[in-house]
Amino acid sequence: MLKLTPILLAVLYGLAYYRFSVWRTHRELDQRSTPLADPRLKVLTDRLARALDLDRIPVHIYEIEPVNGLAAPDGRIFLTRGFYEKYRTGAVTGEEMASVIAHELGHVALGHSRRRMIDFSGQNAIRTALMMVLGRLIPGVGIMVATLLTSLLSARLSRGDEYEADAYAAALLTKAGIGIEHQKSLFRKLDGLTANMGGAPAWLLSHPKTDERIAALDALEARWQA
Repeated sequence: MLKLTPILLAVLYGLAYYRFSVWRTHRELDQRSTPLADPRLKVLTDRLARALDLDRIPVHIYEIEPVNGLAAPDGRIFLTRGFYEKYRTGAVTGEEMASVIAHELGHVALGHSRRRMIDFSGQNAIRTALMMVLGRLIPGVGIMVATLLTSLLSARLSRGDEYEADAYAAALLTKAGIGIEHQKSLFRKLDGLTANMGGAPAWLLSHPKTDERIAALDALEARWQA
């Protein structure tokens, strides 16, 4: 039992840390966001809402510059100010922005926030167990190896969530009559819009590579057509 105590403490720490992160994120979003009021985008979000049998889909602008979209742990959908400005200047179309919103709705509908809480706690326990074992086998280096392995696991799980949210968005965009092509065209623009991933290996990234995401959508379309 004593041997398991550090692992159990790691699980509890993971849960507590995740809860604190959710609270901190919720407060940050409340303080730095405003409801999206864009008539052209509302036409598109209303189409998504009808496809989901909802009255409307509230979207908020998060006042930060990096280009991103996110689903908050409480289910709210956000576009960053930087992303919205790309749309306002014509670098991104309204349909492409709708594909981002559909993707974030996928994270909400598929329960990825709750799953990440479980994943984070489990990864914390795995990291602690590996540190205990590898720290004895390779003193000094074992901790670094344990951290690297759990980081790779975290990135792999996150990429799985992204593929699932992409598939959900593709289905929703198709049902709403917007189509998948806008989703693909946004992916082709992402590297230029974000310009922050560099040439890091795909297995180290929390998001899949652009060409792999497009290939997954092509395969999905082929299955639907078949």
